[in-house]
Amino acid sequence: MEETGRSHTGLTVADLEFLVSTAAPESGDPARLKQILEADEDFRNAFIDDENTIRRVIADKEAFLKISPRLYFEILLRKVRKELGTAGHTLERGGTHKVVVFDAGKVFDLLSRTPVLYYLAEMLSSFTKVESYSFIYRVGERVWRKIYFHDADLDSLIRCMESAGEEYRFHFYRRIADICLFLLGIFPEYVRASSRYPLSGEPRPRFAGRTGRTMEEYEEEGRRYYRLASLHPEAHERELSEVFGLLHESFHVARKPLHLIAEHYIHCERPAGIPS
Repeated sequence: MEETGRSHTGLTVADLEFLVSTAAPESGDPARLKQILEADEDFRNAFIDDENTIRRVIADKEAFLKISPRLYFEILLRKVRKELGTAGHTLERGGTHKVVVFDAGKVFDLLSRTPVLYYLAEMLSSFTKVESYSFIYRVGERVWRKIYFHDADLDSLIRCMESAGEEYRFHFYRRIADICLFLLGIFPEYVRASSRYPLSGEPRPRFAGRTGRTMEEYEEEGRRYYRLASLHPEAHERELSEVFGLLHESFHVARKPLHLIAEHYIHCERPAGIPS
């Protein structure tokens, strides 16, 4: 995953072409504009925040194929932030009904932290492709064990994390927390249905090999692992300690913009890589 705690433009060639042709279609020197977009973060952000850019991404069903996933999600996050800047509340499901929650200001403030917005965009883009890995660790003198996992499987990641040395745990901490936030933000109904019967709301029985975590348990684990990630020395080296600290403290708030994106701007089906 590309590190997003630092300020940078992070635009692909296709992103540059999209932004210039959308936000400045009558420019006499598009090549010069692309150079400035790559070099100047404020200029970049102005183009991404441009109403023409946002409208085109919302209206064009194939926009996701024309730009990088990271830019696509950043534009949607900025759209949500702009809307919440003038909203007094958000809606949240409570049982079979939606309830008014006066947290729009908190969500707006969190997304106004540019490193957090960058991180959420990069995190969302990372779930567009799930990777499988193997992990080798030492269990005794001249004895090594190899285990397999994929980076959207919470339980296999936790097992690998528990077997890894402290110097390797940062990436596990971060990914475990990301999965919890991603599922609660993008697929809350899936999480709710996997732990409770939809009509009665009663808890489902838990079977071996099937965790059936509740929403509260996902949030607890997400907060816990973001905190562990924030305290790891590698987070400091990568300038991500503050981002993870904010996500630990404001985990419930961080779910909201993801849910708004899923509910209003993208059609989501549970990916095959997400364990049931």
